[in-house]
Amino acid sequence: MSNTNPNSQETPENEQGVEQGSENLETVSQEELDAATADAIAEAQETQAPQEDVLSVEEQQAAEIADLKEKLLRAMAETENMRRRSQKDKEDALNYGVTKFARDMLTISDNLRRAIDAVSEEDRENETVKTLLTGVEMTESELLSTFSKHKIQLIEAEGKKFDPNLHQAMFEIENPDVEPGTVLQVVQPGYVIADRLLRPALVGVSKGGQKKEEAHVDQKV
Repeated sequence: MSNTNPNSQETPENEQGVEQGSENLETVSQEELDAATADAIAEAQETQAPQEDVLSVEEQQAAEIADLKEKLLRAMAETENMRRRSQKDKEDALNYGVTKFARDMLTISDNLRRAIDAVSEEDRENETVKTLLTGVEMTESELLSTFSKHKIQLIEAEGKKFDPNLHQAMFEIENPDVEPGTVLQVVQPGYVIADRLLRPALVGVSKGGQKKEEAHVDQKV
């Protein structure tokens, strides 16, 4: 009988089993390592996700603030424009609201002036006519004062340079002593209300210009 223990000897089958066991250990270790790495990466991503969300919310809030600021500025600008328009409409109503009425009243002023001008110097010596004329002149003066309160002013035309914005030429007057385009006669006075023309002045304008120079004939032969 042999003293050799068959269990104590390493057979090829045992060696193959050991090698397979080692390979299995190595395989399990690599899988565990990969799993651990994947868990670490996932944890890191979960940790970074809230920060990314916070940045996104901050950017969204900044965009909303900018949008609200722009809307506020537009609303303020529109409000200011409306205030200015309302103020201008109010001023126009105060200045020009009586334009039509004032234009009609100018006819009364014209008639009062015609009545005063129609009285001759001889008739002015008559006490009755003189008293009546004084009343008419006072009425005219009061009317012009009322015009002035409502910013209605007489256009000073005679002797002024013709202005198409204020004057309306009715005829021309030959006068070489004055500059052409000078108002020499006022047929009907004109008026302005505030800074607008209420009625143009009807005027006669000079033409011709400077005097003609005398012709000199050279008599030298």
